[in-house]
Amino acid sequence: METTKTRNDRRWWILAVLCLSVLLVVVDNTIVNVALPTISRDLNASTQALQWVVDAYTLVFAGLLLLAGNLGDRLGRRRTLQLGLALFGLFSIGAALAQNTGELIAARAAMGAAAALVYPATLAILNTVFTVPRQRATAIGIWSAVSGLAVAIGPVAGGALLEHFSWSSVFYVSVPVAVIAIIGGRLLLPESRDPNAGRFDPLGALLSIAGITLLTWSIIEAPGHGWGSFATVGGIGGSLVILAVFAWTQTRRPDPMLDVRLFRNPRFSAASGAIALAFFGLFGFIFMITQYFQIVRGYDPLHAGLATLPFAFITAGFSPVAMLVMKRTGTKVVVAGGLFLMSGGLLIAATTAVDSAYWGRIIISMALMAAGLAFTTGPATEAIMGALPLGKAGAGSAVNDTTREVGGTLGVAIVGSMLNSAYGAHVLGGLVALGASASAGRAAGQSVIAGVAVAAHFPEPLRAAANAAVSSAFMAGLHRGSLVAAGAVAAAALVALFFVPARAATGDSSIVTRTDQGDSARSVTPVDA
Repeated sequence: METTKTRNDRRWWILAVLCLSVLLVVVDNTIVNVALPTISRDLNASTQALQWVVDAYTLVFAGLLLLAGNLGDRLGRRRTLQLGLALFGLFSIGAALAQNTGELIAARAAMGAAAALVYPATLAILNTVFTVPRQRATAIGIWSAVSGLAVAIGPVAGGALLEHFSWSSVFYVSVPVAVIAIIGGRLLLPESRDPNAGRFDPLGALLSIAGITLLTWSIIEAPGHGWGSFATVGGIGGSLVILAVFAWTQTRRPDPMLDVRLFRNPRFSAASGAIALAFFGLFGFIFMITQYFQIVRGYDPLHAGLATLPFAFITAGFSPVAMLVMKRTGTKVVVAGGLFLMSGGLLIAATTAVDSAYWGRIIISMALMAAGLAFTTGPATEAIMGALPLGKAGAGSAVNDTTREVGGTLGVAIVGSMLNSAYGAHVLGGLVALGASASAGRAAGQSVIAGVAVAAHFPEPLRAAANAAVSSAFMAGLHRGSLVAAGAVAAAALVALFFVPARAATGDSSIVTRTDQGDSARSVTPVDA
């Protein structure tokens, strides 16, 4: 049997394995984006098919997180993590070998299911290994830094691979990383589970999957269907009804899959909301800025990826600092301050122009957003995990992960919708004024790529003006999208100021009892590693 002392002696190596696992699944959420043009050409994929190459992963990932976290608590978190890594590597090979978009979309969905087994297990294991609150806070800061770093590493890694290899390489690269994480996990990770898991809840599992999947699907499809359409309103409304039924069934069980009473704790619920809206702003901005770099500024995929690296480095550098500041000032000030910084960065992004200097407003806006993300996500994640009984760490960390996914999906859908509506209106007027037909202007309004294609058919004397009209219209959309994101994040900052406690309450509630000295008040069953 592994002793606590032995585990503590190697806890930072354990954290390295957990961070490598997180890096793998988060990078795969973004690395595929830069390969989409090549996939489109080689597999003759439609725009809708390309969208589902990306969204199939997100949809299944988000839908299964709560169930996967519960299975980790029930069956063993290390076992669940190792299974997820093995399946992730296997399905990555399947994606690389896909001969058509149907096979690729199916493989991406399967990768999302495997990622759902991995992601909540990493944070749950971290919570069982780092039992002293100060050390746990530092570890969560590092974990959050890697999560933020991975968002920007994806486009850079994908661009570098596509410089020399085919699109399949963005999937093959996951295999050796998964193997290293599996070997490291087998050698280092302790096993733990909830000793009071009770009976498995098949109805709760089905309701959680149905509710979250329908919500995520409705958000993803909203820009195409229209936010006021029956499909969108009905889908979101139906998902909320399903989730309400799920919550009701959980209150009726002595052994709930997710103890919804946790949301009575403002430390848990307000921190979850802060993370959701931080990722709303992050993914909305990343969606816009990658198009800006590649289409408006003309960067190739690798150059565009490199242009986002300062965001990743600043997030990684400030995440541990945020945890140190939190220990001195408390959670409220740090989380609210981080959200205000993100909002300020988005407001600066709303003032950029087509030819703004990279080492000017662009880098300033990214730096503020990156620092704000670091000061928000680490402390908010620590607040969520600090409100949990250790036996429920997997299900609780799945709530943290689900808020990230749903918040990010909302960011892309809503900010993208704002961008597209403003772009479409401006590009139609701009191109028609240069002599294009109304039908050509409407076609250009479908996307900025379509706008560039329409501008290429203008006569040579007018082509530069047509390209300028497309770029100007895109910037109008970027400005509107940035303002919407800034407003949402600023609202989250105000909510954090009012509802996030400055520090954890001592002797907090009937929900959970914790101590600063170790495991004595925590419910957990360690198993031989």
